[in-house]
Amino acid sequence: MNAAPQEIRQLLAAAARALPGVEGRHEAELLLLHVLGRERGWLFAHATDLLDPATAEAFAVLLQRRIAGEPVAYLLGRRGFWTLDLGVSPATLIPRPETERLVELALERLPEGVPLRIADLGTGSGAIALALASERPLAQIVATDMSADAIAVAAGNARQHGLANVAFRQGSWHAPLADERFDLIASNPPYIASDDPHLAQGDLRFEPATALASGHDGLDDIRLIIAGAPAHLQPGGWLLMEHGWDQGEAIRALLEGAGFVEVETALDLEQRDRVSLGRWPTTQR
Repeated sequence: MNAAPQEIRQLLAAAARALPGVEGRHEAELLLLHVLGRERGWLFAHATDLLDPATAEAFAVLLQRRIAGEPVAYLLGRRGFWTLDLGVSPATLIPRPETERLVELALERLPEGVPLRIADLGTGSGAIALALASERPLAQIVATDMSADAIAVAAGNARQHGLANVAFRQGSWHAPLADERFDLIASNPPYIASDDPHLAQGDLRFEPATALASGHDGLDDIRLIIAGAPAHLQPGGWLLMEHGWDQGEAIRALLEGAGFVEVETALDLEQRDRVSLGRWPTTQR
C-alpha cells in the first residue's frame, strides 16, 4: 500500500481484492473498523475521507495476518454468539453459529422461572454457559475447562455482561464438579479425528488443537463425557453434546449403552447431524 494518505474506499477496495473468498470485503471492513474504533455505519459517511499513514499501516499489519490465514475473530479479539459479544483468544475455540443449536435445544429442556443447576464442560470462551445464563437468570451454572487461559477469557466475558450466575472451575470435564448433580449438562467437546486433514487447513490451524481433536475417530472425549455424566445428573436430567455431521449414530449408541433414554440426534440448519442428547432415567431399571 502507498505511504501517501488514501481514501478509505480505495483502501478497502484494494484490501478486498487481496483477501480470498466471498467474505473479503466484509472482513476488510471489520479489520479497518477495529483499527479506527468505529461502527460500520461510519464508513458510509466517510468513504472519501483520507486515512493517515499510521492508521493505514496498522490496518496493513492486520490485513497481512488475515491473508496468512489468521482468523478474523482472533485479530479482532471478539466474536458474536447468541445475543452476546464475546472476547476470544487463541486459548479458546472461536464460537460458531452451529453451536447455537445446542443452546436452543438446552433451553427447550430448561423451564423458565425455576432455579436450575447446569454444567458446561469445556467452556472455552464461555459461549454456551453465558448464553444459558443470560436466558435463565435463576439458574446456577458451573463451567469447566482444562485451560487456565480459557477460564480467564470466559470469566472476563461473564463480567463484561454482568452474568454473576456462572462459576468457572479449572479441570478436565467432570472432575471439577466433585459430587454435585445437575439438571442439564452441555458440552461442545473436541470431536475431530486426530488425523483429519482439515486440522491443517483454514482457521483450524490457529485454534487450540486440544479443543478440536479427540483420538482416531474423534470420540475419545465424548466417551469420557458420556461415561462420567450419570454421576452428575439428577434423575431425569439431560446430557447434550455437539459433534460432527457423521457421528450421530455412533453417539446415540454410546448414550443408549450408558443407560440414557429419550436419545436422539438433532440437525443443524443445513440438515446435518449436530447435537446428540439423552435423558438420565428418573428410575433405574
